[in-house]
Amino acid sequence: MIASGSPLAAPLRALGLIGIALTLLFIGYAFGSREFVSPESLAVNERVVGQGSIATGLSDDADFQTFWDVWRLVKSVYVDQPVSEKQLYYGAIAGMVGGLNDPYSAYFTPEDTQAFDEQLAGSFFGIGAQLDVKDGQIVVVAPLPGTPAERAGILTGDGILAVDGVATEGVSLDEVVSRIRGEKGTMVTLTIHRDAEDVPRDVDIVRDEITVDSVTYTLRDDGIAVIAVSMFNDDTSELFAAAAQQVLHDGAKGVVLDLRNDPGGLLDAAIDLAGYWIPAGETAVIERNGEEEVVYATSGTALLADIETVVLVNGGSASASEIVAGALQDTGKIRIVGQNTFGKGSVQEYHHLPDGGAVKVTVAKWFTPLGRSIDKQGIAPDQEVLFTQEDADAKRDPQLDAAINILQTE
Repeated sequence: MIASGSPLAAPLRALGLIGIALTLLFIGYAFGSREFVSPESLAVNERVVGQGSIATGLSDDADFQTFWDVWRLVKSVYVDQPVSEKQLYYGAIAGMVGGLNDPYSAYFTPEDTQAFDEQLAGSFFGIGAQLDVKDGQIVVVAPLPGTPAERAGILTGDGILAVDGVATEGVSLDEVVSRIRGEKGTMVTLTIHRDAEDVPRDVDIVRDEITVDSVTYTLRDDGIAVIAVSMFNDDTSELFAAAAQQVLHDGAKGVVLDLRNDPGGLLDAAIDLAGYWIPAGETAVIERNGEEEVVYATSGTALLADIETVVLVNGGSASASEIVAGALQDTGKIRIVGQNTFGKGSVQEYHHLPDGGAVKVTVAKWFTPLGRSIDKQGIAPDQEVLFTQEDADAKRDPQLDAAINILQTE
């Protein structure tokens, strides 16, 4: 962990997705609520760095004189003049972070940062699909319900081969995100590959404002309550609190917590939600960086602990939703039904920078309360139930049916 006296001691905490990036779309990281401090400590004097001064703490193999040589060369000989120093500056920072070769570490320009912050508020412009990198390919983790992506037929697992005819191979996740997002009413064409199909297809999607109710509550005729959480954002804790109270008011016989296609979000919200089943002071998630470990405990009242509960997950469940699913599964009292989750088990920190930009850097791994790592493995359900395209076309939901069956027979 970063020491409290460090200039990076107060980042926005990110556990999860969508390290996952959403194309304004949405991003599946799980965040806390801290801010960047001491920005003046990041300033580096060009003259000193150019001379390779040991005062910078750089190793001998980092010769910044070459950096400034290239900077001046580009400014003086590049064909399209004048060269924007701001764009060179942003590009240099992006390249530095890209040098980590980590798909979940990235630099955000001030414009990108503003857009990302708006996403956390639950309203943004885009198509409503979460993206990530898997086996070197840009893939859809989950289309958000009721969004242009879902209406266009985009499915979890679709590979994005091109955006508006420009191939995504070798292109960073954040660059693909940037290509996909855009103004409301404009169209973007995604070339997708689907495992069940031999030939790629083009899908035209009209961008729109994406406003997501992160929690929805339904009481079935059989007395079982279904609480669906589509993401963990600013309003999730408040909305879930209302749903939990409604469960008690309605005298629900059981609860289905539906985390399918939930890309993640705010860490605080995930811990709050786990606290409706896990008593205050008990572990919700563990973070490790080498030998250092931080335990995040709940502060909840376990309001729903005495009500039979089943959790639904699938390959679009990532980040914060995996934290909740893993924590509840580890209690040994709550069954997980559906399909293996995405498997995003690394921890990012999201630092706001003085100029309005931001940097997201992977700093640790997270583990379930029993110490299980899910990174690149996901959480295996206690009962695997597939949901096929045929099921979707026929308006069937075998996963929900299985969860209801469990609650009705136990």
